[in-house]
Amino acid sequence: MKRIALIIGFLIMSSCSSTRYIDSWKNTEIDTFQPEKLLVVGLTDNLTARKIFEQDLKREFSKRNINTLESTNVIDKTFTDSEKSEEEINSMIKTLSDDGFDTVIITAVKGVEDKETYTSGYYTVDYHWRRFGRYYYRFQDVYYTPGYYNNYKVYTVESTIYNINEDDDRSLVWVGAFNIVNPKKISTTVKDYVAKIIEQLEKEGLIKVLN
Repeated sequence: MKRIALIIGFLIMSSCSSTRYIDSWKNTEIDTFQPEKLLVVGLTDNLTARKIFEQDLKREFSKRNINTLESTNVIDKTFTDSEKSEEEINSMIKTLSDDGFDTVIITAVKGVEDKETYTSGYYTVDYHWRRFGRYYYRFQDVYYTPGYYNNYKVYTVESTIYNINEDDDRSLVWVGAFNIVNPKKISTTVKDYVAKIIEQLEKEGLIKVLN
């Protein structure tokens, strides 16, 4: 029974490493999403994760003939090394606009929660045990083999698309919220998250579905 419980627990822990869609909003005033030049921004101090994310998302947009660049190749590192004022950020946005960018998709972690699950090792409904004595005999080791707790983290991540050349009422194009549950490996987590963003943008008609 201990081995069965451990196998089930492993499967549960493995399945927890995934991205789950929560909610999204699309500006109904915007009929078409056809950026001329799109900038992908991963708002994180983890440079490796940022590079992988921006590269992967750029690749997906490029497949759909959207001219896309990564912020790591456009925004100077000295700009992200310290907190900037609104004036400095607006100046950076103007520089992007002057360079031909009209759209930005920015992704940031909005929150982190610590979660805990309890695993007992007994899950399925079993109708084979017709007599109480045999049932008790079969599963009595639950007294001697306590379940275990699995602690993991859930990251709430938000991706937002802005048209930086529009006024305030039309600048926000789309925003989507996702949960990343128990991430293990950067490359796998990023791949999963990018796939979910693209899937949702396709569903909402913002980008075309590839054949």
